[in-house]
Amino acid sequence: MGRIFGTDGVRGLANRDLTAELAVDLSVAAAHVLGEAGAFADQRPTAVVARDPRASGEFLEAAVVAGLASAGVDVHRLGVVPTPGTAYLTSLLEADMGVMISASHNPMPDNGIKFLARGGHKLPDDIEAAIERRLQEPWERPTGASVGRVGDSRAGLGAYVKHLAASVSERLDGMRIVLDCANGAAHEVGPETFAALGAEVVTIHAEPDGLNINENCGSTHPGDLRRAVVEQGADAGFAFDGDADRCLAVDAEGRLVDGDQILAVLALRQQREGRLADDTVVATVMSNLGLSLALEEAGLTLVRTAVGDRYVLEAMRAGGFTLGGEQSGHVIMSDHATTGDGVLTAVHLAAEMVATGRQLSDLATVVTRLPQVLLNVSGVDKDRAGTDPVLQGEVAAADAKLGETGRVLLRPSGTEPVVRVMVEAPTEAEATEVADRLAGIVRAQLAL
Repeated sequence: MGRIFGTDGVRGLANRDLTAELAVDLSVAAAHVLGEAGAFADQRPTAVVARDPRASGEFLEAAVVAGLASAGVDVHRLGVVPTPGTAYLTSLLEADMGVMISASHNPMPDNGIKFLARGGHKLPDDIEAAIERRLQEPWERPTGASVGRVGDSRAGLGAYVKHLAASVSERLDGMRIVLDCANGAAHEVGPETFAALGAEVVTIHAEPDGLNINENCGSTHPGDLRRAVVEQGADAGFAFDGDADRCLAVDAEGRLVDGDQILAVLALRQQREGRLADDTVVATVMSNLGLSLALEEAGLTLVRTAVGDRYVLEAMRAGGFTLGGEQSGHVIMSDHATTGDGVLTAVHLAAEMVATGRQLSDLATVVTRLPQVLLNVSGVDKDRAGTDPVLQGEVAAADAKLGETGRVLLRPSGTEPVVRVMVEAPTEAEATEVADRLAGIVRAQLAL
């Protein structure tokens, strides 16, 4: 069938690319592969299954549960729970595997399936590849008492809220917070967590109907949140995506605080508390140079990875680091979570405001963002982007000219015949000029 796992599970148009039949096959294959890899320790395996509120999640949940149970796995349905909550409950309930049905920030017609190993960790590439190879293979089906049993575990949501609230020592009494829940999986967890910490909570886009998830709301469309924070006279606002593994923030003046700024604020918090392992933060190559300069000023180190939170997580686990993330708002705090957690991120940002007595606008000034221009050049041979001598020479010359005041990045798309040209420079005009020139060279040198 070819490669179907992407950087964040299997994802596609529900009932077209991602069908009930495929969901059953994936679940059966995952149970077999994990079982043969020793993940079940020769005992009757258990799994937790959760989803975000989108309509297609209902039939996909049924298909996943059916596949697992038919393979002899006992299943606990968690209902609508954020992705990081599913990871946490996989560990808390000592399940042998977890499954999250969500397409994260994608529009409603899409959906996805993400498998988690014991402890709530994402599956490594070799296990995902093994699952793909085992799809639709003949297998001996258990019968009688050997088939899996299915039940509901609705108490998990409360346990997850307690975990989030207990991750900070500060109370949020007297704070007014606006939460944009993206009509997604955080519509209960987000408000309940902030209320438990004493904050006055105003919610928007917290009424999922199965069709409105991520629709002109959440972290990909923060306009409503920016207006609501100002109108409500709130101290801050936080926007999640559909499965609540991302968070972007808005200060009291309605200005957006992105993932780079959030990372810097949390890095300084962890540094002050002596919890930032090796004084190091992990981010992707797309993070603004301003983040690197801010961390350097504070005596901290930035490790860059390829784009994708799984690569950030891999680097964190390999180096034993405690903080990493992406400009898009994926923030991973490994002291408290095995994956990006939007509500956790929001809670720690609000707690830092209390701890320092500073407004979010003030905290965010730690990062001075350099103007960043990103151009997509389509219809080119992206595979030659890293080897064409003329193009590489022009990139090197532009990088040398910008020096420490800017940066050039050429990145082939993983799915399209597109090369992305990213330039950071001291001024918008200079960044645009360099990006336009390099894009022209990409078109000329890599033309199909």
